[in-house]
Amino acid sequence: MRRVTRIALAGTATASLALALSACGGTSTSSSSSDSKGGNKGLAIAYDVGGKGDQSFNDAAFEGLKKAKGEFKYDTADVEPTDGETDADKTQRLVSLAKQGYNPVIGIGYAYGPAVKAAAAKFPKTTFGIVDDSSVEAANVADLVFSEQEASYLAGVTAAKATKTNTVGFVGGVDVPLIHKFEAGFEQGVKDTKPGVKVLSQYLTQTAQEGGFSSPDKGKAAAEGQIEKKADVVYAAAGLSGQGVIEAASAKKVLAIGVDSDQYMQAALAQYKDAILTSATKDVAKAVYSLAKSVEDGKPESGIVRGDLKSGEVGLADSNPAYKSNTAIQDAVKAAQEKIISGAIKVKTS
Repeated sequence: MRRVTRIALAGTATASLALALSACGGTSTSSSSSDSKGGNKGLAIAYDVGGKGDQSFNDAAFEGLKKAKGEFKYDTADVEPTDGETDADKTQRLVSLAKQGYNPVIGIGYAYGPAVKAAAAKFPKTTFGIVDDSSVEAANVADLVFSEQEASYLAGVTAAKATKTNTVGFVGGVDVPLIHKFEAGFEQGVKDTKPGVKVLSQYLTQTAQEGGFSSPDKGKAAAEGQIEKKADVVYAAAGLSGQGVIEAASAKKVLAIGVDSDQYMQAALAQYKDAILTSATKDVAKAVYSLAKSVEDGKPESGIVRGDLKSGEVGLADSNPAYKSNTAIQDAVKAAQEKIISGAIKVKTS
């Protein structure tokens, strides 16, 4: 169970699955039913907008599920979202998973807040998790959150050191507080490193239902607009839409900074990898796996569980040799990281 690398801020406290979930998204497994006395199966995750295959946020969660399945040798389930779904649909999805004995059950993304709250009240013996939301307060809920602004600050340092035009771009998927953290950290990192650099910012949509996290075409168009305005490094915090940003950067021979997962290493993005300088990562996989392990160990995490630079659960990926071998960038990033961890730099969240 995590006790060194993550900070727990609060104490612990008979149809087939495919049929049961047919109205609220597909799943990868099927099995028998259970009751509310605590699950007899393993980890289940319910994906956010964009689903599995986004090469980013959701895929990171799936990596955590795969690790838990391999280590604990138990049944797991991962369930896709549906278009235009409501909070009631999300609640039904989580309730169905808990009813059939999965434990823990994790909603991937802040949109699951109301659903996790409702499902956790119905199944007090089951541990629930929610990624990127800290508003659900219950003895059987772990709020798995990250200091995204810290990794984004380092992305801003990198962009400022890499730009030749003194113009860089930020593309946010949806205009919500979570993504404001990415923008705020990025812009602060840029300005602290090279005050004369201009930061162009654009949000794709006002709500997730409009496709801000799931529309590569929207991301591509936004990035192309910023590149036309001389941006030569573009950072996207936009889920699946970020693929379009990376595609545009590659086509226009400029640089992109990925998000959440190490996008340089994603097979689906291999044709664009030379344009992916680095990625601002957050270890969703570890958060998902660690909650599963805490349940397996009989000491379920609950309350706010935060990953940050100090714990090593946010940071910048160094898979691209061009990034890793750039001494100027590496020295600047290392210096900034040390100051953030020590508290000498306070990174803004909005």
